[in-house]
Amino acid sequence: MALICLCFTGTDGEPVPGHFRVEEAIVGPFLKEGQVLVRTLFLSVDPYMRCRMNEDTGAEYLAPWGLSECVDGGGIGVVELSRCDGLSVDDMVTSFNWHWQTQCLMDEKLLQKVEPQLVDGHISYFLGAVGMPGLTALLGVREKGHVTDGANQTMVVSGAAGACGSVAGQIGRVDGCTRVVGICGSDEKCRVLVEDLGFSAAVNYRQGDVATALRESCPNGVDVYFDNVGGPISDAVIAQMNNDGHVILCGQISQYNKDALQSKNITRERFMVLNYMEKHEAGIIQLSQWVREGQIKARQTLLYFAVAFCSMMKGGNIGKQIIKISD
Repeated sequence: MALICLCFTGTDGEPVPGHFRVEEAIVGPFLKEGQVLVRTLFLSVDPYMRCRMNEDTGAEYLAPWGLSECVDGGGIGVVELSRCDGLSVDDMVTSFNWHWQTQCLMDEKLLQKVEPQLVDGHISYFLGAVGMPGLTALLGVREKGHVTDGANQTMVVSGAAGACGSVAGQIGRVDGCTRVVGICGSDEKCRVLVEDLGFSAAVNYRQGDVATALRESCPNGVDVYFDNVGGPISDAVIAQMNNDGHVILCGQISQYNKDALQSKNITRERFMVLNYMEKHEAGIIQLSQWVREGQIKARQTLLYFAVAFCSMMKGGNIGKQIIKISD
């Protein structure tokens, strides 16, 4: 069986497509008991993957990619051959350990079956708005945001045009925030946030003074901050937060201005979606319902293999960055 795979060749500094290479390989189609052969439909491209390009990933739960080895991450596909009781031919399955190959031999224990009707057949949504980014947004807002319907709260989301931020802002609106303001890196992203995703306003941090734009967009201050970026942008948001506000930490976070946090009694809590595994199933059902009803819109950007990864690292995506492999 011939297949196409993407291998990591190493990097120093900013990733470029030349740090990867596409190879054709021959793999025997012989399945062991408990294994399936899957055809890859879509692959997930995520910011955490940059950490896997380093020998020290900075997280115990993340293993580095090996040189000249096939890249892996989130993926979704269809079962073509099966030697396990729990999965049948034509089942749709997903995994966090999916090799970037056109076809994969995988152990049943690494796979989770998904139901296409939950997303009206839009299978790639299971990697985005109805997958881990959506769960991160939902559980982050619900567990750490302290959003109260009718409390006239304002939420700000940084990295708002990304896979997680774009959903977090929409959930803030659904859950009752009076204003939801997104911070992103282009005028086009600002337009999408406001016109397509229902944000109240959006700030392009590459143009003008962020603090001034925030004051104009958040006249009553900020009550909830969903932070995907840290650094100077977050300092500007926190400076305008109201007393007893809440910061939801998501992603790689820089140092904050601790004096501002303490003087306003602002809670700052790091959120790890993997710590809430018992709430994932109910969360997926809730997200799928919102998407089917149109209360939350799932945005995606589709590109090819290594180009998709490098584009995402430069902020080229709107919504979830996806690689389409086959129909």
